[in-house]
Amino acid sequence: MDFFERTVYNADHEQFRSVFRQWLDNEVVPHHEQWEANGIAPREIWLEAGKHGFLGYHVPEQYGGGGTDDYHFGAVMQEEVSDAGVIGSANGMTLHNDIVLPYYLSLATDEQKARWLPKMVTGEYITAIGITEPNAGSDMAGVKTSAVKHGDTYVVNGAKTFITNGINADLVLTVCRTDPDAGHRGISLVVLERGMKGFERGRNLNKLGMHAQDTAELFFDNVEVPAENILGEPGMGFTYLMTNLAQERFGMALGAVAVARAAIRWTLEYTKERKAFGQSIASFQNSKFLLAELHTETQMAQAYVDRCLELHCEGKLTAEQAAAAKYITTELQNKVVDRCLQLHGGYGYMLEYPIARAWADSRIQTIYGGTTEIMKEIVGRALSK
Repeated sequence: MDFFERTVYNADHEQFRSVFRQWLDNEVVPHHEQWEANGIAPREIWLEAGKHGFLGYHVPEQYGGGGTDDYHFGAVMQEEVSDAGVIGSANGMTLHNDIVLPYYLSLATDEQKARWLPKMVTGEYITAIGITEPNAGSDMAGVKTSAVKHGDTYVVNGAKTFITNGINADLVLTVCRTDPDAGHRGISLVVLERGMKGFERGRNLNKLGMHAQDTAELFFDNVEVPAENILGEPGMGFTYLMTNLAQERFGMALGAVAVARAAIRWTLEYTKERKAFGQSIASFQNSKFLLAELHTETQMAQAYVDRCLELHCEGKLTAEQAAAAKYITTELQNKVVDRCLQLHGGYGYMLEYPIARAWADSRIQTIYGGTTEIMKEIVGRALSK
């Protein structure tokens, strides 16, 4: 039940939602448990996604993409992946579409676009972005990975960690320091490609949740990268990252509300069927009051996120608004799934129930993409101006 009818999507968006959800239900959901056990989703599912047009919806048609700049389609995908409970198996695709690809679309030369974009659309090239390092997370000024220019090549040395799609990735957009004395102005974006000598993958990290999403360590030992693999202008990497982070964080907010809504739905179904002391768990006042609280707060978050989606599609969403959206929705997501798990009792602790998997998958939301504390700092700085 919604308090308000959602009006942010049109008929085309809803038709796309129906097609994408049917594909998820048929091609991803039945295999999700096995992929979770494997610790990785197979490359074949990326090729299938490409065949159905779910990759590169905003890539120009000349490179094989959908040719639309309407972010509503990306929002639909984020919501349905979250609602279906297959974040581990398919969240890497939303990263590919809406976090990594925008850098290539806005910064790549015509030659780079022709070289990389077509295979990004088909799923032959899986992408990742390498920002976080063992000793540098939210503070990108601490990046140590270096790219030193020698003639027409850059020699890259360093390491990255917690990299989504890190095992499967063919192209890694790597944040490197090209000028050690220039601070933020010494950071550049360098594309490293599968097979480059000295580019090695470490562990597929064993995480609390999202097991099917390969999250890896990457190591660079004197990797020689052609100068034509620099994306955008050297030294402008920090500026590019700041420009694109708002969409990344807002996408997390979309997913957070979708998970919260799904958790409430699963819990309503369970508590109506489960009996205790001769009556359904849903009929107890505590259950009704708690579910009323969670539902109301989730509806409020949905209204805010929908307004942010309108602003984002108009090119008006600010970094502060995106940070606020990520902060409030991801904290709410963790609250909702935790309380809903409690209403499931002992069964909520069993991984065969979607609420248990959602609990484990949700915990990272207030950490990656910028912690809650960093989001508050961004909003606080805006208020202090």
